[in-house]
Amino acid sequence: MSTKQTLATVWLDGCSGCHMSFLDIDERLLELAVLADLVYSPLVDTKEFPEMVDITLIEGAVSSEEDYHKIKKVRAHTRLLVSLGDCAVTANVPAMRNRFSVRSVLERAYLENADLNQQIPVEVIPSLRERSVPVHQVVPVDIFIPGCPPSNDTIYYGLTELLAGRRPDFGTMTRFGA
Repeated sequence: MSTKQTLATVWLDGCSGCHMSFLDIDERLLELAVLADLVYSPLVDTKEFPEMVDITLIEGAVSSEEDYHKIKKVRAHTRLLVSLGDCAVTANVPAMRNRFSVRSVLERAYLENADLNQQIPVEVIPSLRERSVPVHQVVPVDIFIPGCPPSNDTIYYGLTELLAGRRPDFGTMTRFGA
């Protein structure tokens, strides 16, 4: 049985830029692998979120019913939850739709801007919630890492600090939108 800590990453409503920055840690991923096992992520093949994870990085806003149920489950099974990137921290770009009704957003996307098969999907596409919100408006968040996306150095620093049992100070490392 491994004594390493466990790490998960989850992608909600966002562009995956934060996961790309995570991957841009490059060879330092091997250093992180010595400290923690990646037990769940869109980057690995695991289908079910584990019973308990030490640290979970959440990318993206809560915009759909699927996102809502996923973040509730993840929070219940995570010791330290980290909002990673501006979409998770503020809802950022996904929240741009909040001034419109869900119906008008779907009509714009699937009827007005479509040349073929003009219909609003009722299967496969998750149902949108009335508003897109940051993660902390749905569940408690332990650590916030702003940035769009946060740099690979910022993510690496945050993870190594958390895995060492310290609370990272991102004061000089990152800011919203950069």
